[in-house]
Amino acid sequence: MTPKPLDPPTAAEWKILKVVFERGACGAREVIGDSEQAHGWSASTVKTLLRRLVEKGHLRTRRVGASFLYRPSRTIHRALRDSADQLLDQVVPGALGPLIQYMVGKSRLTGEELDDLRAFLDEQCADDDGEDDS
Repeated sequence: MTPKPLDPPTAAEWKILKVVFERGACGAREVIGDSEQAHGWSASTVKTLLRRLVEKGHLRTRRVGASFLYRPSRTIHRALRDSADQLLDQVVPGALGPLIQYMVGKSRLTGEELDDLRAFLDEQCADDDGEDDS
């Protein structure tokens, strides 16, 4: 049975998710501290976002004493792929190439990541060239 797709995180929820992904399993206090420092958010705002992420299935909780330990329900790569899939579902014909170019230009890829991307694109082009048109 395939898992039900999760409701996508909002931009604010992604900021909370990033904290939890970076820290691994962590308590609300750590998330609140990081979010207050980075975004100026109050504890109640962060707790609301944590609750929403649990309700949506992006985070799991485990009670530890009087508090909860939060951890991601999936890997960062799976979460990003799911978000990318949702974005790609919205692309109109003719817009995909410019979108990918924008994303590569906007990103901070390392030289090694760019080399990997070039190799991937070369491989894709070679696969396309080898198709039989009959």
